[in-house]
Amino acid sequence: MNSATQVLSIDGPAGAIDVAIDRPSGQASAIALIAHPHPLFGGTRDNKVVQTLARALVRSGHICWRPNFRGVGDSDGSHDEGLGETDDLLAVVEAAREDAAAAGLGSVDPLLAGFSFGAFVQSRVCAALGARGEPPGPVALIAPAVSRFDVVAIPANSLVVHGESDDVVPLAAVLDWARPQSLPILVIPGADHFFHRRLPLLTRIVLAWLAGRAAGSQDD
Repeated sequence: MNSATQVLSIDGPAGAIDVAIDRPSGQASAIALIAHPHPLFGGTRDNKVVQTLARALVRSGHICWRPNFRGVGDSDGSHDEGLGETDDLLAVVEAAREDAAAAGLGSVDPLLAGFSFGAFVQSRVCAALGARGEPPGPVALIAPAVSRFDVVAIPANSLVVHGESDDVVPLAAVLDWARPQSLPILVIPGADHFFHRRLPLLTRIVLAWLAGRAAGSQDD
């Protein structure tokens, strides 16, 4: 994302996981894991939506981990329909927690963010962590691919953003997925699946959501 971005390889279930780490210029306060769109359709950790999320999260004090899924970049393995990818992200969560502890942050729950296919995988990561008694931090799903994959229910206080004019994942499908959960969906008028010309607005939405969560925790 910038000259300060660190690239490293960590061990995963299928071999090496190629990860980029973006760190805030000042003291970090949290960690985040961002999952990219479908690797068989050109999705990588350098996707513009993924980088937009990373910039917003870094601005809010997060150390952001952006792994490449299996078979992308220098990540070993081959596409596994989201199953092996879930296991890989769980390995990245552990690496991020160890890094946070070494940086003096102590035990912190990771913010899980994902775009499209990455949102599907992150919903599975969220469920897996919860089943282990390790609930994650906040969850932010952008254009979740609910019409193409079985996106798992997520916590009620999550952020879900979708484009009104998404021609890859229809807005109606997202509303059908959210309705049984009573989960609010933030709709960006006129936005397509990739949020062309709407990325600055997406940044503001994510920052406002994070600020609202921070203010809410101070009021508790």
